[in-house]
Amino acid sequence: MARFTGHRPGNLPAETTSFLGREDELAELTRLCSTAPLVTVTGVGGVGKTRTALRAAAELEDGFADGVWVVDLSTLREGALLGHAVARTLRVLDQTNRPQLDVLTDHLSGRRLLLVLDTCEHLRDACAHLSQVLLAAAPGLRILATSRQPLGVPDERTVTIHPLETPDPDLPSAPGTAGTDAMALFEQRASSVLPRSVPLEGSRRAVARICRRLEGIPLAVELAAGQLRGLTVEQLADRLDDRFQVLVDDGERPASRHRALRTTVGWSHELCTQRERLLWARLSVFAGDFDPCIVQDVCADDNLPAAEIPGLVDGLADKSILQRPDCGGTRFRMLDTLQEYGAQWLEELGELDGARLRHLDRYLRLAEWGEESWFGSDQVEVFTRIRSEHANLQAALESGLAMRDRQDIALRLATSLWFYWVGCGFLSEGRHWLDRALALDTPESPERVKALWVAGYIAIKQGDTCGARTLLETARSMAARIGDEVGLANAVHRLGCVALVEDQHARAAPLFEEALERYDALGDVHAGVLMARVEYAMTTAFLGDLAAAVEMCERACDISERHSEQWVKAYALYVLAFADWTKGDIERATARAREAMRISYTFHDLVCTVLPMELLALFQAATGDSHQAARLQGAAQGIWRIVGLPLFGSAYFNGPHHECDERARRELGDAAFESSYAEGTRLDADQAVALALGGAPSSGPWWVPLDSEAAHE
Repeated sequence: MARFTGHRPGNLPAETTSFLGREDELAELTRLCSTAPLVTVTGVGGVGKTRTALRAAAELEDGFADGVWVVDLSTLREGALLGHAVARTLRVLDQTNRPQLDVLTDHLSGRRLLLVLDTCEHLRDACAHLSQVLLAAAPGLRILATSRQPLGVPDERTVTIHPLETPDPDLPSAPGTAGTDAMALFEQRASSVLPRSVPLEGSRRAVARICRRLEGIPLAVELAAGQLRGLTVEQLADRLDDRFQVLVDDGERPASRHRALRTTVGWSHELCTQRERLLWARLSVFAGDFDPCIVQDVCADDNLPAAEIPGLVDGLADKSILQRPDCGGTRFRMLDTLQEYGAQWLEELGELDGARLRHLDRYLRLAEWGEESWFGSDQVEVFTRIRSEHANLQAALESGLAMRDRQDIALRLATSLWFYWVGCGFLSEGRHWLDRALALDTPESPERVKALWVAGYIAIKQGDTCGARTLLETARSMAARIGDEVGLANAVHRLGCVALVEDQHARAAPLFEEALERYDALGDVHAGVLMARVEYAMTTAFLGDLAAAVEMCERACDISERHSEQWVKAYALYVLAFADWTKGDIERATARAREAMRISYTFHDLVCTVLPMELLALFQAATGDSHQAARLQGAAQGIWRIVGLPLFGSAYFNGPHHECDERARRELGDAAFESSYAEGTRLDADQAVALALGGAPSSGPWWVPLDSEAAHE
């Protein structure tokens, strides 16, 4: 995970341990990256490709005005989501149904930026295609990739990272000398394991033997150093010699650097207890970092009691099998090479499908907890918790869709996350998973009805009303056939939303009335029901009864406050802000519009971020600051490009926009208006929101992206 530092664009992480050696490789990398569009750092697993690439990126950082951005691909299992992963890292907040590569090329054209694609080998074809498309569209882009093999792109340049220099243990070294880089790495890692009272100076020859035996592969050296809690350096060296001699006796050839790493990993595996080895294997089903509490649910059984798992996790961390990516936090992560080894063992044990199923079941429970808790005081906690598990939710969806007898569970998972796709800024990714789930030949069921109406709901927010109508009509018909009253209420509700944004208010009103009657008959009270009331209020306002709309929204706000709900409240505040404006109370209207925007952007709901922004632009024009009004309209236009069709193409939702445009142009003239408007379009979403909330455009991240450590703090 990367932490933003200062106000420099990018997410290059700070080094947490000292960097050793690699002067020649670094010099070659920095030289090539300044001239070649694509440079790939290659080498065997565990050799230090990522560390070397990140150090080179740090040295190059000043040459890229738009920053260095690191995309960790190790957790991504599906090439179709590569564009989404890159867009998230770059903080390209696109929620439309446009192809992600189109979104990225628009964003990157004209920018001077270094993109680091880390761990590409399992997505080689997808990374190659993405690199070619982006580089063709963005002359100022440079890509630095890490992969066990080149991407195979024309004009690609490669730099191979070799193991660290190792000493000859039979040659004496002068007292007090540092030795080779491999020895320095071993001693550095050993110092974090051994008490300060245990010196290594008298064991230099044994250290040299260890580093030579391990071929200077950094991961192997670090794993070996982690064994010093239970062995002396001399014992460690002797046992490694014995280990490799066994391979020779068995006809193996340990000279291969890949074999050296595999052997060291295998030896570390043998030094674990039986239950630590079993946990190691089962942990391989997780993607990215994970919560130890969830580990207990996924990995525990009669052979691995839940009560023992916290101690076993700590034991694996002590042996450097697990790491804490959040600098001392509670979550853990396993390096790719070690995860691959664990997955191989899991398959040999015959447990792979069972572990994946437990992982899928556990994340389904998490998603259903989030759905149930979304209406209430835990809303912010739900948002934070679900975002922190994004990679594992992706992995669970992928596993479920791949298991023919578990596709119903994957369907439930994709639909239970409706609040996350719709309310937390993941419209396009949610549409991806739902489209995949609906493409399966699953029977008519309430779960399939729900997938249809959720996909339709997403399509509405993306401005795809034609696609939404098709999905929702199918959902309504299917729900009626199978007697699914919940699905029928939801489908009718969202068909009302389609009519609302298409300005068919006379058609929308009875649909909302029917949906609310069905919700009341079911006794449902949740965020969707409350949102239907607010959307009905919008329809009522557009039909000319603003007083009734205000009464509905004030009631919705009261209900939200009683339940400590925020997301729907923001939409109600948007309507109330417009009503205050019509009454001439601009001060109250401004306060309500800003509060609606602040809440919505906290959850990353860009629809209810940009709607109040349009109102605030009008308020600025009405109070005489037409330059600011034009800037805000430009900023809003930038966000609409992210969301979909501006103001849904609705004449009614466009009303404040047109009035603002007319007022500001009349005061400024076309040339000055266009100049200020253009200033606004150059702002990113963070800067636009900061401007609308009454401050100067921010140069730092107001919203913390998914790939940042701070997202979990």
